[in-house]
Amino acid sequence: MDEIREDAAGKGKIGTTRRGIGPAYEDKVGRRSIRVMDLRSEKNLDQRLEVVLAHHNAIRKGLGKKIYVKEQLKKDLLKIAPEILKFSQPVWLKIDQFKKQKKRILFEGAQGVLLDVDHGTYPFVTSSNTVASNAATGTGCGINSINYVLGITKAYTTRVGEGPFPTELTDDVGELLGTRGKEFGTVTSRKRRCGWFDGVLVRQTIKISGIDGIALTKLDVLDELDEIKMCVEYELNGKKIDYLPAAVEDQLKIKPVYKIYPGWKTTTNGIKDMNSLPENAKKYIYAVENGARRLYTVIERVFEELSFIAPDKSGTSIEVNSEFVENNIGDLSKSADLSRYVL
Repeated sequence: MDEIREDAAGKGKIGTTRRGIGPAYEDKVGRRSIRVMDLRSEKNLDQRLEVVLAHHNAIRKGLGKKIYVKEQLKKDLLKIAPEILKFSQPVWLKIDQFKKQKKRILFEGAQGVLLDVDHGTYPFVTSSNTVASNAATGTGCGINSINYVLGITKAYTTRVGEGPFPTELTDDVGELLGTRGKEFGTVTSRKRRCGWFDGVLVRQTIKISGIDGIALTKLDVLDELDEIKMCVEYELNGKKIDYLPAAVEDQLKIKPVYKIYPGWKTTTNGIKDMNSLPENAKKYIYAVENGARRLYTVIERVFEELSFIAPDKSGTSIEVNSEFVENNIGDLSKSADLSRYVL
């Protein structure tokens, strides 16, 4: 169904993964979904199939596509049911048990906040909420369970699929970022669009998702550039604005206002301590940090084993590794019982 509608949209396509995510969410809010627990009862499954097929087969028939037979679908679902049901249990209850045991809980998001169905570049978005607070909604753990929110952003900007992209580069620099950064979509391997770092979007995302700290990745992708631009505000109809407007027609019209930084023209690959970075690289990182308006930044080296750099409480830079972050980020968030959501 996802593929059929995307092809029928022509120039209006939004660039879906064609994996059925949208139709699945539509079935959910339309109260016609088949849920995991429905596989426990053949009678209940039979009723749920009647409901969902009444909807989808009508659409498929209207588009001249093959319709599905209930009995065959039921047979296929009952065949795989035992393998799926053995993993089924109340998620909220399991998480509550972990909380009582003082275990650390990590919620990891797979998509950026600008793909959020409510807060993103609608309609060029995914079908769900991707903001940090949805970790509580989706799992039933309670909003007070999330004690620290870590946002992940690259040292430049990328996007998969269609939609507004204010800082997009369609020139040789954009190609270089894509090549050096190996920018291909995780699900579909589609080539990602690349552009300069967008400080406006990052600031907006921090506010919307309640982000406490930033992890800056892929700094070394910028190593070969003579100069690096950073978007600090937008211009819309001759006026300066510091946010992404909600209307897609305005999103497509905005012009980025850049601040230019000199490149460092040397490799940062493998550097694991802030003081060893080229001066211009440090200046760029500080500019990202100041633009994002966060108190500290965690830096990941993309082509090396995971290592992190973060300031200590006195504000000086210290070299730390992933074990340090795991053991101490709870202290940074003033929480002994760590729950994190990765943007």
